[in-house]
Amino acid sequence: MIFIEKDPNRDFLILNFSDPQLTDSEWNEDAGAIVTGTVKELTERVRPDLITLSGDLAWAGHRDSYARLADLMESCGVPWAPVFGNHDNQNGQEEVDSTLEIFSARKGFLFERGDPSLGCGNYVIAITEGGKPLHAVFMTDTHNLKPAVSPEGEAYKDWSDLNAEQIAWYEKTAAALKADGCPETTVIMHIPCYSFRQAFAAALKPGIDPLSVDPTDGAQTECWNEGYEDSFGVAFDGVSSYPVDNGFLDSVIAVGSTKTIICGHNHTTDFSVPYRGVRHVFSLKVGPGCFWDEKLNGGTVVRIDSNGHAEARHEFVDPVKFMKLS
Repeated sequence: MIFIEKDPNRDFLILNFSDPQLTDSEWNEDAGAIVTGTVKELTERVRPDLITLSGDLAWAGHRDSYARLADLMESCGVPWAPVFGNHDNQNGQEEVDSTLEIFSARKGFLFERGDPSLGCGNYVIAITEGGKPLHAVFMTDTHNLKPAVSPEGEAYKDWSDLNAEQIAWYEKTAAALKADGCPETTVIMHIPCYSFRQAFAAALKPGIDPLSVDPTDGAQTECWNEGYEDSFGVAFDGVSSYPVDNGFLDSVIAVGSTKTIICGHNHTTDFSVPYRGVRHVFSLKVGPGCFWDEKLNGGTVVRIDSNGHAEARHEFVDPVKFMKLS
């Protein structure tokens, strides 16, 4: 477990970036300028105590891209902690290990491998005040692909999720933190868990086309069912989770301390929906790597108050200012 002491005179701020996903060469193009400019602008605007990255940091094998990202994180002067995404994992553990070698040379890098049977990078960042746990962030590895069966009975591979051993680790660790007086926790992952599908389906009013929602229209109050009025955001590329519920949300509710789950993976989905007492948040994507919607460029801020309660919001950055207009 990693410990960070909170200043008792101010809220603790986490700034999360997701899916930069640049190739080696893109760092020398507009894409690299947008990622760099967005990260620097938001770090200055938010002044976070911790930066987290919710996966797809680059493409496996693009080692210069990982090094450039690590240099950018270091330049922010803030401790930074990642989880790996499916594209970081896609070439196996050897490539993940090479990425960790690159990252480990930077002094601001925070990471623990965790139990190797659970994946790589299942660890907890405990935010303390006066030496006592105030809030804890679970950083989790959602791997890459996992066997699945189509409704027609055909075997294929779909996006993975947390395995049963990881869920057991979460339950045990979260329960121990709660017993130690930690009032609230947050989970950060790359691939969304199944309940993100359920959350959006429950929140969106019948008859509304998700593709018709204006991402610049604030809270979009006309979109949400009763009981979900404080939802916001869009789902332009849906929710790409494993198609079968692994029961993770049930475990979260049973333990009772996790009130926020943050994921990445879907590049043009950024909704935030409270579902069964847990806020489901898609982090904003940073930069145009792979594909994007430039209106959804930025980062996601988690503010933790003196009671350990967390609230998440998006911070948008117009990428045009970083482009070479010719």
